[in-house]
Amino acid sequence: MTKILIIDDEPGIRKTLASILEDEHYLVHTSEDAIMGMDFLEQEPVNLIFLDVLLPRLGGLEALDRIHKKWPGIEVVIISGHANVDMAVRAVKLGAFDFLEKPLSLDKVLTVCRNALALQKLREENTDLRKNILNSDDIIGASEPIARVRELIKQAAISDARILITGENGTGKELVARAVHRLSSRAGKAFVEVNCAAIPETLIESELFGHEKGAFTDAVASRKGRFELAYQGTLFLDEIGDMSLAAQAKVLRVIQEQKLERVGGEKTIDTDVRILAATNKNLEEECARGRFRQDLFFRLNVIPINMPPLRERPGDILLLLRHFLGELGVEWPEMEDGARDMLLAHPWPGNVRELKNLAERIAVLCNGEKIKTGVLQDMLKKNPGAEKNPEKSGGDTLQNQLPLDIFKLDYTEAKEVFEKNYLEYQLAQNGGIISRTAEAIGVYPSNLHAKIRKYGLRTER
Repeated sequence: MTKILIIDDEPGIRKTLASILEDEHYLVHTSEDAIMGMDFLEQEPVNLIFLDVLLPRLGGLEALDRIHKKWPGIEVVIISGHANVDMAVRAVKLGAFDFLEKPLSLDKVLTVCRNALALQKLREENTDLRKNILNSDDIIGASEPIARVRELIKQAAISDARILITGENGTGKELVARAVHRLSSRAGKAFVEVNCAAIPETLIESELFGHEKGAFTDAVASRKGRFELAYQGTLFLDEIGDMSLAAQAKVLRVIQEQKLERVGGEKTIDTDVRILAATNKNLEEECARGRFRQDLFFRLNVIPINMPPLRERPGDILLLLRHFLGELGVEWPEMEDGARDMLLAHPWPGNVRELKNLAERIAVLCNGEKIKTGVLQDMLKKNPGAEKNPEKSGGDTLQNQLPLDIFKLDYTEAKEVFEKNYLEYQLAQNGGIISRTAEAIGVYPSNLHAKIRKYGLRTER
């Protein structure tokens, strides 16, 4: 049965409103102040709250803020006999469904009540749907480690607690972050990603917090930062372990105060984001070495989720390969027993990303033919992303490609020679695909495009 809570210090209002709602067969409870109302909520869940603004002990708007944070699924309708536009705007910003002026109109009360409950039902249905769907965009696998990750995602999604996602490169940390967002109450809002390793230290503050016009030389217009763009949504701080200590301090301050100022600005801006962070580093070790702030680590590590490397879940290898081939429109090929064993025994240093690259090579080179052990062995040797360190990969190394007289050049020339060879090597490792190369080396695709044009490098079209 639908339960409604009325919080108002006027007995007449409580009685009248309760009578209206009970006639509509709602189960109604009343409280004379917000403290008593929240005590009731601790014991009994409700669907809707009618909340007065002027209350003893704790004001209605402050109570609204607390209720919205602790019980985000409950719709709240603010009622007041001293209404004004500023108060109404503030109430809606704090999460109120609607704002009604006293004396209350029977028709308005019932209309608002029906609309609020309909919205709540729709949200609950959407949440149930999201929780029951784990599709190709989610975490693929049937192994015990992945089952644990999947369960953690479901548990973590229902709260607003910060999450620290750890794991090696290529394990799928971003997929975890996106799955948490999609299953959360913030799913209808923005998911904003920041690759902390790809943004220069001089620009990280502007990227995160925005800037005002004229804040620095290139600030020709005001610009929102990622915290503002993620308002009421999710902010994903990828590669947080590569963030400078100075930037860490500023992020910590925003987390603590839930407010920020843009670079070059004086106006304080409220933030409302859920923060998810990811790293391939051991942040406890980084803290011990003084490279990561321990207080920020504790703030981020409320719910830890570790993505296991592919070598620790060999039972998922064939399942993942079948999935990736299916995405490419390729039927599962016949495979020699030796080839199958080779897949299961391979260490997969590039993890799921390396396996996906292999699927693309199979799709292009095998043409539906049976995969032989020798062919697969050759593919694994040449597979982009198979080695975490380029200098350990087969064929010509980057070091061998550099001219021997590079040390005789001046700094600018030597830097350009290295950069050209480095980018040429990375493009080759990633099949000439710009988006994949940019992701692999941690730069924006637009920046990589500019470098490619500068050096006249060849790419896949």
